[in-house]
Amino acid sequence: MTINRLINFSVTTPHQAASLILVAAKQGDAIAQAKLGQLLLDGYGITQDSVLAFKWFSISEKNGCLQGTNMLGRCYENGWGCPISYERAAYYYQLAAEKEFSWGLYNFANLLAKGKGVVKDLQRAFDLYYQAAQKGHAKSMNLVGRFYEEGWLFTSDLDKATDWYRRSASAGDFRGQCSYASVLTAQGNVDEAVIWLKQSMQTATHGFLQKMARALCESPHQPLRALSIEMFEQCAQWGDDDKKAYQAIIEQSIGKKHAIANS
Repeated sequence: MTINRLINFSVTTPHQAASLILVAAKQGDAIAQAKLGQLLLDGYGITQDSVLAFKWFSISEKNGCLQGTNMLGRCYENGWGCPISYERAAYYYQLAAEKEFSWGLYNFANLLAKGKGVVKDLQRAFDLYYQAAQKGHAKSMNLVGRFYEEGWLFTSDLDKATDWYRRSASAGDFRGQCSYASVLTAQGNVDEAVIWLKQSMQTATHGFLQKMARALCESPHQPLRALSIEMFEQCAQWGDDDKKAYQAIIEQSIGKKHAIANS
């Protein structure tokens, strides 16, 4: 029985999941070792400890798990349990990419696109994004779309961009859903755009949701402005430092709606 099936079959709480994974990791299961590292990073069912997470990713990588290899790259890129080193991040991403691991392809492409830890190479970055996208990697699909829309390497092709955005959105990437919604809005399909944006709200990071809300607040389309209020409300519920600012925007927007209704 695989680690995932064992956990799904046996577990009712995050702590139980972490306990099962810890046992398997200590018994030498490389996939469990990588999963344990992720749990330690997130503090899911276990005390958060990025240094210990880095250790388990290292063990997993040595035992041949490509997820562990990729996550070592993530640690070096973000300084999780180790000093930031884009060169080391690129090294591990490239190892995973050479084995055609989708996340390795994507992450190595990101560094190539930005010239972080490696010489900037947009053509190679595109090739890796495309390779990952062909494997079904949703985030890479969105970036292939960006290349076609922006014309970063070739003449802009909005039809191809739209197709890749649609694929990314359907595969569940919140950025792809936002990109596809943007194209739909430009085409006049605002109602369908709202549907995709609502889906993106379910998995978007806090920072991305903030950006979406602020952009939609200025939209000429009322359904998108209304959706921006929902996004601000969601941000406010998270209780971050901008809670008062979000609340002010919400109240101002509600006031405008009442004024229009009474005019």
